[in-house]
Amino acid sequence: MTDATEELDSKRAESNARADESRALRDRLNAETRSIAEERSRILDELHDRSAEAQEHRRLRDLLNSQVREEKRLREEWNRKLQELGDKVTDLKRTHAPRPGAVPVWRLRKELKELEFRHMTTALTGDQEKRLVEEMKRLEAAIRDQDEQLRRDPEVEETLRAFTEARDEAEKHHAAVGQYAVEAQREHEAMVAEFEKVDELRRKADEIQVRLLQVKSDADEAHRAHIAAIEEVRDIEKLLYAARGGRVPAGWAGEEPPREEDFLARLKKGEKVSTEDLLELQKSGRG
Repeated sequence: MTDATEELDSKRAESNARADESRALRDRLNAETRSIAEERSRILDELHDRSAEAQEHRRLRDLLNSQVREEKRLREEWNRKLQELGDKVTDLKRTHAPRPGAVPVWRLRKELKELEFRHMTTALTGDQEKRLVEEMKRLEAAIRDQDEQLRRDPEVEETLRAFTEARDEAEKHHAAVGQYAVEAQREHEAMVAEFEKVDELRRKADEIQVRLLQVKSDADEAHRAHIAAIEEVRDIEKLLYAARGGRVPAGWAGEEPPREEDFLARLKKGEKVSTEDLLELQKSGRG
């Protein structure tokens, strides 16, 4: 039986070595699995944060776009009022003619513009420039005088006040349209940038998930190999126990015992040898 037990000792050592290797591989793969899982968790957290930020940019963009639409509506409304009041001011000025002999305001303004253009584009002597400036001042005074006379009429004054208000409101809403449009575009661009980052993170998360599943599968396979090697060790230890003096089952009496050379041949071929086989061989050796 010495050759048989030596063969079993050798196989037990091999199985122990495989068990240790499989355990070490399993532990390394499990550690790698945890590391990959942590990386995936970090990426998913960042993905969640980026997605929430992108959604917030979208919400602000939509809100700003709605404000743009509202400001456009108000601008158009005040522009209509401005047009109506402008027409009314023109009609009032037409119906409120200047005092007899006075030059109409429209003509005074035309003459003033012509003199201003001449002053800017013509080379004048000192006296000529002085006379030109005095004439411009006279025209400006005449225009103011007629405007003041016109404003003494309550209807004209109220219309002019409403006209000024409508003009200011139209300009205010026009400026608001531009401001909100710029802000909406900024939020849109920020949203697009965040969604691009989200897509990139999602691709990374998918790639890591594939890697995680593969490493986990390899770790499970290494664990199964470790368990199988441990079971082999236990089986061999049972055989060694029987070979070194374990009890022989009573039911084996009268059967033809195996020969030791057959038993060793089976071990060398890598065939599985049961505890019963070894006990029967032990019984034969004692006989």
